[in-house]
Amino acid sequence: MMKPKNKLRHFHTISEMQQELGLPKPWHPLISMLNYKDVKITGEMLATNFVMDFYNITYNESAGCSMRYGQTTYDFNEGGMFFTSPGQPLAGVQSIDSALGFTLLIHPDFFRNYNLNHKIKTYGFFSYSVTESLHLSDKEKNIITTIAAIIEDELKTAIDDLSQDVMIAQLELLLNYSQRFYKRQFITRKIMNNDLLNRLDHALDQYFNQEISAVNGLPTVQYLSEELKVSPRYLGDMLRMFTGHNTQQHIHLKLIEKAKERLTTTNLSVTEIAYELGFEHSQSFSKLFKSKTSLSPLEFRQSFN
Repeated sequence: MMKPKNKLRHFHTISEMQQELGLPKPWHPLISMLNYKDVKITGEMLATNFVMDFYNITYNESAGCSMRYGQTTYDFNEGGMFFTSPGQPLAGVQSIDSALGFTLLIHPDFFRNYNLNHKIKTYGFFSYSVTESLHLSDKEKNIITTIAAIIEDELKTAIDDLSQDVMIAQLELLLNYSQRFYKRQFITRKIMNNDLLNRLDHALDQYFNQEISAVNGLPTVQYLSEELKVSPRYLGDMLRMFTGHNTQQHIHLKLIEKAKERLTTTNLSVTEIAYELGFEHSQSFSKLFKSKTSLSPLEFRQSFN
């Protein structure tokens, strides 16, 4: 007999979530600050799969906290900060009694009439996996916790006609600093990211050299991110930081490299090369090749004869 699958709990509002979990009622229906000094979030509360219709920013300063994202469990051995956007499934929260940090929940309606409504889509870390958490230095921790404290204080203060403006401004500041700190992390974890780059190039080499492309077509960003076990957005942001190209552009550069190799070392026709590399139509291959090299495939081949 098959075991029943865990039912996905769907929280549409912040108030609904906090009430169902037995947490205090939020001070504001569209934004809530859960400070771990005052609120205990246990594994029993969030042990099953759940999804929220609002943004989540979590900073956990203590070891001993873990969370599952998809099929991957991430342990906050050094503490860390992660972000999720509405609709992302999460599960398996576990934490120790002495956990320090906060969870900030923001419903999209809170900033619906502000520039942040459009700008928030540009913060790629909301699409990162939990395994791609942001690890903060002591100085960075002070900045993040100071901003969080200002937001919490605003929530506890009597609302006036500038309360929302102030909280939106602090929220943008928090996100901008997080963007800066992630860029710093790409640099300080250069060895790890160089390994990721090497694995990416190896995956592309295998894809083209083993003629998988002839069967499955051109490699996709989703395929590569699954092979490398990173989120598509994290892979793209890491590549931009180190190469100036996004993942699709990196695929095209590798593809042109393989095309040049075949054009100069084989007698295959342009059409045969196009199909080997995964193109359905040779015209599409020729168009891409010329856009990257300023020469058609035949012109490039002739230049080596």
